[in-house]
Amino acid sequence: MPRRVARRLSRILGRRGAFLASFGMLWALYGFGQLVEPLPDTRGIRLLLNLMPLNVWACCWIACGLLAVAASVLPEGRDWLGFPALLVIVIPWMVSYLVSWWPLGDTTRGWVTALIWAVAAVPVIVVAGWREPPRPKKLE
Repeated sequence: MPRRVARRLSRILGRRGAFLASFGMLWALYGFGQLVEPLPDTRGIRLLLNLMPLNVWACCWIACGLLAVAASVLPEGRDWLGFPALLVIVIPWMVSYLVSWWPLGDTTRGWVTALIWAVAAVPVIVVAGWREPPRPKKLE
């Protein structure tokens, strides 16, 4: 039974959909984490907090993640919205940490966190350009 469910889910999602679903859940969980246990040190996102409070940013993380999860079940070509949804929230986070390191000098390790978010964005960009492999024909 579980194997059949896994096969069916694999057929529905494909590789792009599996990626969107997993990263979307990761983004949504990160946002949820910010709601229930906010970052103890917010110096790296000080610029972002000047725009909106952390709980609003957390809801944006959740919304972007859930949008990617929703797009994961759509066929290739219609799933496109999930990829920018994953990027649109990461880029401000990355830039804020980078600016907090230089030129503001608020955090000495801001470049590390900015680089981590940049590396998280790379697979999103790469997978967005991938095509689903053709499905093998069933033998009769």
